[in-house]
Amino acid sequence: MRRALLTLAALLGVTAGAAPLPSRAVLSGECCPGAVWTPDSRALLFLDGAPARATTGIYQVPATGGAVTRRFSSVAFFSPALKWAVRPSAGEATTLERLADGRRFTLPTYGASVTWTAAETRLAYARSDTSGNFDRRVTRVFVADVFGSPRLVATLPGGSIHGWLDDTTLLLSGKASAGARDRDLFTLNTRSGARRILRTALGFRSVAVSPGGRQVAYTIAFDSAARNGLWVQGAAGGAPRELSTFGSYRWRDATRLLLIPLSTSGGPHTLRQYDVSTNAWKTLGDLGDQVRLADWSVSPDGRLLNYLSARDGNVRVLTLP
Repeated sequence: MRRALLTLAALLGVTAGAAPLPSRAVLSGECCPGAVWTPDSRALLFLDGAPARATTGIYQVPATGGAVTRRFSSVAFFSPALKWAVRPSAGEATTLERLADGRRFTLPTYGASVTWTAAETRLAYARSDTSGNFDRRVTRVFVADVFGSPRLVATLPGGSIHGWLDDTTLLLSGKASAGARDRDLFTLNTRSGARRILRTALGFRSVAVSPGGRQVAYTIAFDSAARNGLWVQGAAGGAPRELSTFGSYRWRDATRLLLIPLSTSGGPHTLRQYDVSTNAWKTLGDLGDQVRLADWSVSPDGRLLNYLSARDGNVRVLTLP
């Protein structure tokens, strides 16, 4: 019986007493939620100010820990590759500044967030109605080349932008009509207008596009038993694959998805890895800690993970196996 249980655990990628993953605190004093990686994976950026820092700004700490330095003196939404600063205003205009030369242009986003292509030469944003039934409000999706004018590419009741798959293709969700029950998760070629529906469900949560745009992970909840769950699907189409687990997840690279399973036991969080190419799970270890408010991310090179510690409130970093 014991051998059978061990075999089953191995097939499921579960180990009895996962090995601890050593981590190091790179910030102290319960600092700082929402840290993000620099593009070179060598440091973390975070917002801070008084009383810990002399002035409010975007600060940087090495991934190995050490001296904290101020990276940006102004507060803005910086693009993932740190090529652009995005500054919404109280009105319709958002100013976008290219950091390399300070050149600027504006877009009428009305404060909406901006989604960049990997090259950061194009962007998308959505503007939704501000009144009426939330589930029926019309969302208008716009795209623009940098320094160019916006162009309307989709009008969707209950719509959302989930990311770019490449320089021309967006991943979106929305209803075919305001009265429809379900939403479609679909790709849209912003130049030709061609659409490909990947999945239809009541709604899609935590939609995550893999680096390179070839895989999509998403959660369906409060739908039928056949639809509910965590799924991975090719962005080009094909049958979705249910992962039969639930938790907080992030893509490590083009084919590997990291997941921290939901735990109600109060013990340390476990880190698992799913490989799309082999359809196999692996338990990487446990954190010896819990992640506070699902505040964790993977470095762009896929080698490091940072998380906000539930134990001491500090940002910690570990090297992934």
